[in-house]
Amino acid sequence: MIRLWLAVAGIGGLISVAAGAVAAHVAGDPRIGELLRTGALYGMVHAAALIAVIGLAQGREPRRGAAAVAGTSFALGIVLFSGSLFALALGAPAWVGWVAPWGGVALMLGWAALVVVLAGRWERNLPPRATAPSSPLLFPLGRARWPLCTGTV
Repeated sequence: MIRLWLAVAGIGGLISVAAGAVAAHVAGDPRIGELLRTGALYGMVHAAALIAVIGLAQGREPRRGAAAVAGTSFALGIVLFSGSLFALALGAPAWVGWVAPWGGVALMLGWAALVVVLAGRWERNLPPRATAPSSPLLFPLGRARWPLCTGTV
């Protein structure tokens, strides 16, 4: 799965750069230029996000399933959303435009799954309250005078 994601990220990034260049230098019709620019922007941003998800998905943690959902959703979203915009810019039939919203839903699902992954990592990395440092610089009057830091509130 990771190799497929990496291929989608690499090809999506490559096509996004090419589409952005065409939009900036070649496209004469403003509608075609806007389709290319939008597809390039979303394709590039989500290709980078997909590469980050690849790093998150390689661990053995409980949230790996959410990382798999994020990666698959980003890959599918890049293909459906940016791909349909690029196809429309190249003269595909108008019905191809109906694919873009499904790609957008996949991209949003990917971001929601990424929030689940990161929330799980953040939750596991919090130190227990009882092991908070008791440095005299942090608590000059002793921990007993700071109830929020001792967990007694």
